[in-house]
Amino acid sequence: MSDLDTFRADTRAWLEENCPAEMRQPARGDGDACWGGRKFEFSSDAQKQWLERMAAKGWTAPMWPADYGGGGLSAAEAKVLQQEMARINARPPLSSFGIWMLGPALLKFGTEAQKKEHLPPIVRGEIRWCQGYSEPGAGSDLAGLQTKAVDRGDHYIINGQKVWTSYADQADWIFCLVRTDPSAPKHKGISFVLFDMDQPGVEARPIKLISGYSFFCETYFTDARAEKKNLVYEENKGWDVAKYLLGHEREMISGMGLGGGGGKPLPAMAKDAVGEEADGRLADPLLRAEIAMFEVRSAAYRAQAERFADEFKAGRGNPAQPSMMKYYGTELNKRRNELVMAAGGSDALEWDSEESGGGKKARDWLRSKGNSVEGGTSEIQLNIISKRILELPS
Repeated sequence: MSDLDTFRADTRAWLEENCPAEMRQPARGDGDACWGGRKFEFSSDAQKQWLERMAAKGWTAPMWPADYGGGGLSAAEAKVLQQEMARINARPPLSSFGIWMLGPALLKFGTEAQKKEHLPPIVRGEIRWCQGYSEPGAGSDLAGLQTKAVDRGDHYIINGQKVWTSYADQADWIFCLVRTDPSAPKHKGISFVLFDMDQPGVEARPIKLISGYSFFCETYFTDARAEKKNLVYEENKGWDVAKYLLGHEREMISGMGLGGGGGKPLPAMAKDAVGEEADGRLADPLLRAEIAMFEVRSAAYRAQAERFADEFKAGRGNPAQPSMMKYYGTELNKRRNELVMAAGGSDALEWDSEESGGGKKARDWLRSKGNSVEGGTSEIQLNIISKRILELPS
């Protein structure tokens, strides 16, 4: 066997032995996700075991270097791991902004000391991170942010406000954009700092959304402290880090285009709702055609994602490609939720019962509308695509 075949066989055997049966069931919602961190409470012993076992192998961040707690896998090996987990319907062991966003930025811009301090706890799920980017007056124009960091020798004193800070009320640390030089052009006076949320002068207030969920927060800093050792890259050059991290955030959000349904495929959900004909086809021909088109577009999206990944590995990637994936991935996710609602009919509008999971379909449909805003609005993504890929004039 080839080395990759051997790796696949070993991985399959390890997963069969170590993935608890409970972790091979579809997630019923966000409550089944393992976010880790100091405040997180495991839903079961199986969830805790699954995280600990995967983290011990570094497979919560399989392609990160082993020196920082990662799995040290090649891209091909990581793909095999993903395929073998999908084969047994294994849930992700850890959901983490630290893995999806901060980690890649630290690997590129962080000092060796910063990598050693922050990356292993991320891999083990010990610290939960949130992102301090958007402000009330700096959303799409992110570089217009006004949260200030004043130099106090070995630390900064931070004052200001962030908004739409996902899970800030549950996070342990924050990676945050602050203005360190108010006199510089707006892109030039920004720094990227890390600091503990559990300190005096940091307050997170949840924002209730139309879906009834409260994932987002307003976050206030009043003389909060950030140690100078946790300044990432250079002072006043945080915009370079911010842009790089945004690419990974958009990739993360674009992944919504291939998820959803609580682990159940959309055609199966539709059959449960409207029934099937004698030959096994969905009973509603119009809905059947719409779902078929959705499946075709999803397959094309998946193929494009693999192509972009190969181009980046070969050094031929375009920096605007994450914007393409983010835009279309969010459109797919919104379309999927619309089809789920269409299949469910009036029953899908039910909001409170235990049978509907507290109105999960309707709430997820409403929540999906925010995909067009978070991580950079769809209009901003289309502007980036037009300029950097189509090379249209400003």
